[in-house]
Order: sequence, then structure tokens, then C-alpha cells
Amino acid sequence: MRDHPSRKKPGSLAAGLICALAVVAGPDRLSIGEQPVMVGKAKADGGKESGKAGRAPSMPMARDPSVAVAEEYEAARRKGTREALELFIARHSDDPLAEQARAELKRLSR
Repeated sequence: MRDHPSRKKPGSLAAGLICALAVVAGPDRLSIGEQPVMVGKAKADGGKESGKAGRAPSMPMARDPSVAVAEEYEAARRKGTREALELFIARHSDDPLAEQARAELKRLSR
């Protein structure tokens, strides 16, 4: 009895699935026991940087809060309006510069 041409052997289905998985896994994977290509690249690049971690920081370093507050105070003082000084005081009431802003505000009201 002849097999129908559309029927395939059960083993060919498993082989097809394995091939499909290999394609989906992508070219960055090598055969069993070998490392992914990206690991090899990371190791190759790792020697170029002297003792630093291979990762670049994802965010810039945070600014010093006291520097930011001082800049904001100077901007409010340069503007020289009640609104600017009151806004600074409202935002930074516990900062030592808030006391200077209050004194500046009193001078403006004279």
C-alpha cells in the first residue's frame, strides 16, 4: 500500500518543529554548550575598559539638590517680583535660602 503524498512521517513533524524553534531563537544562539554571540562580544569589549563595568549608565547622575535650590533662588532674586520670591518660599520653605527670600520680600514691600 502506498502512502498518500500529503502524509508525512511523524519524525519529520518533530524535525520541522525543532528547525522552527532554532529559527525563532535567532542567530545569537549557538549550538548546545556554546555561549550566545552577545556574551562573546561583551567579553571581547570588556578588556577595552580598564576595570569599569561594561554597562553605560542608563540615567545621568542626579544634580545636587542644594545647587538646584540656589539656582532657583538666584533666578527669583534676579526676577525681583513678589510672585517669584513667594513661589520660591512656598517650594523651599525649610531651606536656609527661604529666610533670605523672606528678607528680600520685606525689602520689596517697603
